[in-house]
Amino acid sequence: MSAPVDPEQAEPGRRGSIDGLGSSSPLGLMLPAVFADDDLAQRFVAGLDEVLAPIHNVLDNLDSYFAPSLAPADFTRWLGDWVGAETEGVEEIAALRLAVSAAAHLHRIRGTRRGLAEVVRLAFGVEPEITESGAAAWDARPLGPVPGERRPHLHITLRLPDPGPADQHRLDRLVAAARPAHMPYTVQVTAVERTSPR
Repeated sequence: MSAPVDPEQAEPGRRGSIDGLGSSSPLGLMLPAVFADDDLAQRFVAGLDEVLAPIHNVLDNLDSYFAPSLAPADFTRWLGDWVGAETEGVEEIAALRLAVSAAAHLHRIRGTRRGLAEVVRLAFGVEPEITESGAAAWDARPLGPVPGERRPHLHITLRLPDPGPADQHRLDRLVAAARPAHMPYTVQVTAVERTSPR
């Protein structure tokens, strides 16, 4: 018998092939009393127990499957699709769990500066610099100047310690999905300026 498989390392859909997984409701105990001492009947239903054990295991722990911090990796990916998490399918499991956990909150603030900043921070782990054309002002006299710029625009700068060629494209896709729909935008990924030691 091989060692149990860690569900985090198992291939998607392979959770049921864990050797030695016991059933929480063995069929042998549910058979009529006449089969209690029947070795053939007990061995036959023990084989069925091995097939049904993963189903019982999932049902016994069903509430954990809907908590991103506890769910198996493959189910967390499906849960991310279900709640509309901003993921690309290649994230580390820890980043995926954070994105799925934050999805409902991010939907509430979608299209705002704060929402955009949080989406980028979750994806890259760095706070972006956001420049936008909008503004608000108050004046006691009517017909004052209109605040902000005439043409709407949004610019996001992301400073990464070691930017790669795919980071610009990834940032562009994130901003396109999370920005206000009417706003033209530009993105820029640059390296963090390193200060020389004195």
